[in-house]
Amino acid sequence: MASKTGTTRKPESETRLALLAAAEECLRAHGYAGLSTRGVAELAGMPLSQIHYHFGSKEALVLALLDHQNRRLLERQKKTFAADMPLWKRWEKACDYLEEDLQSGYVRVLQEMMAAGWSNPEIATAVRKFLSAWYVLLGAVAKEATAKFGGMGPLRAEDIACLVGNAFLGCEAMLLLDFEAEGMPIRRALRRIRRLEESSAAR
Repeated sequence: MASKTGTTRKPESETRLALLAAAEECLRAHGYAGLSTRGVAELAGMPLSQIHYHFGSKEALVLALLDHQNRRLLERQKKTFAADMPLWKRWEKACDYLEEDLQSGYVRVLQEMMAAGWSNPEIATAVRKFLSAWYVLLGAVAKEATAKFGGMGPLRAEDIACLVGNAFLGCEAMLLLDFEAEGMPIRRALRRIRRLEESSAAR
């Protein structure tokens, strides 16, 4: 993959990967507001200077973590959506991945950085870049669906992609808040959307 300068992305060093793993653990335990570079360095068993050398700042460290996770998961999703299987099965797989991403901490990192981006334009720009790639992927799947089953009234493929992406992001936020404890069937509702696709395929 190319970097911002157009050069090939170099494999990440063991030191950098260890710092990213420590940052993820600290973020899950303390949130973005409670994250400290000193705490990350101590958990990784390295001097604080290594964080400054590899990342430069707390913000850059967490954005690097999000980028590291996002690239891997985006490739996973691309392979799934490109697979020769019914759309409803791909939807089921996406719901399965949501559970994996909650467990891995990716969802927590993403939501923490989205919140930080409300008051930090630099973080907001980076998060929009990460999320844009997901919306592009969803747009491709939505175009496939509308071509196969027809449109959904006035909604275009990009509208559907926007709504689906926002639905997952909203569900992620509510799951992190343990909103299902209040009786809101978040997971069930997401999975039942597959029935709409099954109904369209059966026509």
